[in-house]
Amino acid sequence: MNRLSACLITYNEEHNLPRALTSLAGIADEIVVVDSGSTDRTAEIARAHGVSFFERSFTNHADQKNYAAWCASNDWIFLLDADEEMSTELRNSLREWKQSEPEFAVYQMARLTWYLGAWIHHSRWYPDFQRRLYRRDQASFSGMIHSALRFEGKAGSLNGNLLHYTIRTFAEHQAKVEGYTTVMAQELFSQGRRKWRAAMWLAAPWSWFQNYVLHLGFLDGHRGWLISRMAARGTWLKFKKLGRLVETERRASGARTP
Repeated sequence: MNRLSACLITYNEEHNLPRALTSLAGIADEIVVVDSGSTDRTAEIARAHGVSFFERSFTNHADQKNYAAWCASNDWIFLLDADEEMSTELRNSLREWKQSEPEFAVYQMARLTWYLGAWIHHSRWYPDFQRRLYRRDQASFSGMIHSALRFEGKAGSLNGNLLHYTIRTFAEHQAKVEGYTTVMAQELFSQGRRKWRAAMWLAAPWSWFQNYVLHLGFLDGHRGWLISRMAARGTWLKFKKLGRLVETERRASGARTP
């Protein structure tokens, strides 16, 4: 049998954490929670479920996830976000996998997102494959914003969905886009990207077209329209904020703005 450590990173997740931990019952041989200074009941809830609880100041998501895997007792890691749970089919897939001889070092599964009262089946939000089951000695996370699992070779697949309860209100969606575009602009700037005007005006409508038309966002009704609209706005904001960083750099160096 493959022994499995489930890892979660948390910050003020008292409303989500019970659902996530309940989902892992009977599947995980160990649950590791790494918290970055929650001020709500997250720590209390985690300890009440008998998890291995650690505290670590937040640097970025990749670092937190890698630290959680390092704290685990088993080499096989299943990473679950606090705002997720496993579908019954995915739980059954993991049970079968635990009894098998793994063919891959990494496995992926689809993620289905609940948004403003409905499951989103299109709009580039599904199947949204997530690589969450892996051997920690053969894979690790990297990336400042959307941390990605880095490994060699191919990933296997498990049946079933991760059920994602992420954005509860449109205002929350707006705030999330505002936050991550700031960090994405900083990341582009640190990578040496300096051209932004054309991308700001061309990439944004293309993003909307991809989500709403090519990826059938219109089949998700008004929610698909909102998702596509916010994806386009996020693209526009990312390059707009990059432009501000570039202009600040030019002013500091005494260069004229073209």
